[in-house]
Amino acid sequence: MLLVGLPLVIVTGLLDYAAYGPRFGQALPPDVGWLRLPLFDWPTRPAWLFRVTQGLHVALGIVLVPVVLAKLWSVIPKLFDWPPARSPAQLLERVTLLLLVGGILFQIATGVLDIQYAYLFGFDFYTAHYFGAWVFTAAFVAHVALKLPRLVSALRSGPPRGAPATDRGGPGHGRPGGPVADTRPEPPDPDGLVSARPGPATVTRRGALTLVGGLSLLLAALTIGQSIDPLRRTALLLPRGRGHGPGPNGFPVNRAAAAAGVRDADTGPDWRLTLTAGGRQVALDRAQLLGMPQHTAELPIACVEGWSTSQTWTGVRLRDLAALAGVPEPASALVRSLEKAGLFNRAVLQANQVRDPDALLALRVNGVDLSLDHGYPARVIVPALPGVHCTKWVHAIDFRPGSGG
Repeated sequence: MLLVGLPLVIVTGLLDYAAYGPRFGQALPPDVGWLRLPLFDWPTRPAWLFRVTQGLHVALGIVLVPVVLAKLWSVIPKLFDWPPARSPAQLLERVTLLLLVGGILFQIATGVLDIQYAYLFGFDFYTAHYFGAWVFTAAFVAHVALKLPRLVSALRSGPPRGAPATDRGGPGHGRPGGPVADTRPEPPDPDGLVSARPGPATVTRRGALTLVGGLSLLLAALTIGQSIDPLRRTALLLPRGRGHGPGPNGFPVNRAAAAAGVRDADTGPDWRLTLTAGGRQVALDRAQLLGMPQHTAELPIACVEGWSTSQTWTGVRLRDLAALAGVPEPASALVRSLEKAGLFNRAVLQANQVRDPDALLALRVNGVDLSLDHGYPARVIVPALPGVHCTKWVHAIDFRPGSGG
């Protein structure tokens, strides 16, 4: 499970980092040196792309916690083996083991605290999580390479030779004393994981697997509702993904207007959307925006914490606003928010994100005006774009022409 699950967590995490547009310096951390990923335009199709990658990254990371703990429990004798190394090869293995165990525990602990908004660490989460992921990945690859021959032979050998019939579900199951009483220690193994003086059995292998699998299923049940609207009340482990009140605007929100410092007065009759392109500037009030051709699209919005939802948005196409500003084929666009401070009070959109036919400056959602917490008077919504870059309380967009524009 870990050989399949952990690479998926790693790959989806790196894809999510790429989705933030590192070439614009808006992915966190912005400067990663030689660990930077190949630069490419994050696609807008399929529209649910970021919803799947980020949702899988968070949900799978949570579901694998019992499996990771069970794995660590099963190798406890090796973690405290003394002396720590008897040969250069064993020393290398011990170093990869230290980085592997420390890395996975660090990534799990900081990741869970972050999605709960429990910032108990005195360092930048994004920087630590990114570089920590690379440390863990390198240790994971090295450790798998070192243990691959043993892994292959163990998988080919089938059930341990000492496994009684009762532990494999064969004859004898249900006799007085039960399968635990009939369970026998495994014979010594090449890795020294079997205790030399084992105590009486307390659980069968089947019982241990059932416990781990049951805990993983429980965590999945308490997490999956963050992305499935009818089950949203069951997302007890991710309270910010459970909703935001009743009505058409009752879907989750991370940063409310009060927390962002946006007041009713900022979004009143004097509000204007300013479009700029080179030296040209166009100002529009909300009534003028509503008078422009409106487009409706059902699009998901997905948060870095893992929750997501799909809603029906109505507004003006970004490409129509670009044409109005005099840049029908923009190379990028800088979107600015009324939010006074914060990491995401502005966002740069790529050319394909501005030009997508469903990329909107949304004015309404589910047939009603946006609520203030959801970005009234206007917010950006773009297919497959991370939620924090679907900027709320937009007051200015600077369209930038390409080299030939």
